[in-house]
Order: sequence, then C-alpha cells, then structure tokens
Amino acid sequence: MDLQFVISFLSIVVIDLVLAGDNAVVIAMAAHRLEPTQRKRAIFIGAALAVILRVLTTFVVAQLLQVPFLSAVGGLLVGWIAVKLLLDEGETETANREVKGFWHAIWIIAVADFIMSTDNIIAIGGASGGHFGLILFGLGLSIPIIMFCSNWIAGLMDRYSWLAEVGAGILGWTAGQMIAHDRKVIELLRPSLRSVWPIFDWGIRVVLAVGVILIAKGWMRLRASQGRPAEGVSAVAVDNPPHIR
Repeated sequence: MDLQFVISFLSIVVIDLVLAGDNAVVIAMAAHRLEPTQRKRAIFIGAALAVILRVLTTFVVAQLLQVPFLSAVGGLLVGWIAVKLLLDEGETETANREVKGFWHAIWIIAVADFIMSTDNIIAIGGASGGHFGLILFGLGLSIPIIMFCSNWIAGLMDRYSWLAEVGAGILGWTAGQMIAHDRKVIELLRPSLRSVWPIFDWGIRVVLAVGVILIAKGWMRLRASQGRPAEGVSAVAVDNPPHIR
C-alpha cells in the first residue's frame, strides 16, 4: 500500500476527530429537547444532510472562499443560530411543538453544520491530495463521530441545563473565528491592525462568545416584561390559575 495514501488516510481521521467538536455542540443544542427516539433520528438525518451538502460543495469550496466576506457572513449566521438555540431553551414544550421541533432541529442541524464545516472541507481536501475516495471517506467518517459526540453532549445538557449557555458560548467563539479569518476582513483590517492583530483575533471571539449569551438573556427578559408567560410555567397553570380564597 502506498505510504502517502496511508498518511493521508490517518491525517483525515485525525482531522475529523479534532474538528468535530463545534459541529457536535450545535447539533446537541438543536436536538436535546426532543424525546430520545426523535433526538437520534434528528441527529442522524440532520448530519446526513449536512454531509451530502459538504460532498456537493467540496470541489468548489476553494472558489467559494474567494467571495468577499462569505466566511464573515457565515460567522454572523452561526452567531444568530447560537442566540436562537438559547432562546429555544426557554420555550415551553407542548405535544405540537415536539413535532414542529423535530423538523426545526433537522433544519438547524443541516444548515449550521454545513456553515461551520468550511474548515473541515478544506482540511480534508488538502489531506486527501485530491483523491476522491479519501475525500468521500473523510466526509463519511464525520457522520458517526459527530453523531456520537452529539448524543453524548445532548445527554449532558439534559442533566445540566447550564451547559446550553456554554454551548452557545462555544458557537459564538466559532462565529468570531469565522469573521476574523475571513480573507476580505484580513485584507482590509490587518494592515492597519498589524501590531494588535492577535488581540483583535481573540477579542472578537470573546466578544461574540459572551455576546450571544447576553443577547439571548436580554431578549428573554424583554419578552417576559411584555407579559408573556414566565419560562418554566406550564400552559395548564396559565389557563387555570390557582383558586384564590
């Protein structure tokens, strides 16, 4: 067997393991409110759709990255997804919402995973040396890795609700990284910020990691102040207030 092929194969396995983390977080946040059977189905379908999208775009991603501000816009979308997922945590569950939530979770999983997979696609494309079979292997291998990590993280979120905020912060961090590493952003800002570029690079990640949590919390407080039912109060309790003697 060709030594270069073996090295490429092992490199792709390592790349999938290293880069699966943030994708697993967004999938876990989108699916962990579903009941266990629906959760597994949503994670599998969403991850499979995302990988299909990756396969379709792997061979044009280098050209797509030349589009000005594409990565930065993707980062803003990931930031919004982080806020939306955190807002969903505060919504009351009903039987109807579970059905709607299943397809909503699949949509969030497919779109967010695809947006956040640019680095994965580039890394696998580079490690494969253009070998089509290795590219398909790398993209296919990401499905079971992400599914395992997602189920594990979702189980932890069921037990520790505060992990949802940690997950949102991780997504905000990823959004900041996508913005700071956008080719056009670097071209425009780095010359004038050369001496403080590392501070800017890390600073925008920290700002968005904290910012998505603060925005979601502020939004929830605003909705509560407008007279919406408080989080955690069931619809039954609202419709049938306790008898006042």
